[in-house]
Amino acid sequence: MSRPSPRSTLYRLIEAGQLAHKALLLPLLERGLEPGDDAILFELGRSGTTEAALAGQFGVAEDALADRLARLIERELVTRQAVGPELAPGVALTERGVRIRNGLADHWAQLEEALMGELKPKHRKRLGDHLKRFVELLSL
Repeated sequence: MSRPSPRSTLYRLIEAGQLAHKALLLPLLERGLEPGDDAILFELGRSGTTEAALAGQFGVAEDALADRLARLIERELVTRQAVGPELAPGVALTERGVRIRNGLADHWAQLEEALMGELKPKHRKRLGDHLKRFVELLSL
């Protein structure tokens, strides 16, 4: 069997994914955050929620999420507060958390624009559809 070619589409897709991942991690590391913290900040940016709902959203046990939330609370990015119409105990972003979340979202948008800016909207959509299909095929 021959060695995979660095000119193959799959090779370049993997390379681009690794470099994009590294670029997205940079602002997290600069702020002393860990990979995955951004997902929590983005989810809580929509609205506060209970820890159980947040754990369910990410498909992890509440215990696994507890340490991460404790660290984010200690860093004053997340706070415990009543959420929802039932005023259930939950977590939400602090003002500082909102600012950092917005900075991360801006960085994401800038990276997306740098990567896709040359493509016309129709081609962006087409590429997105092809990548979605690729992910679905690999998820089987």
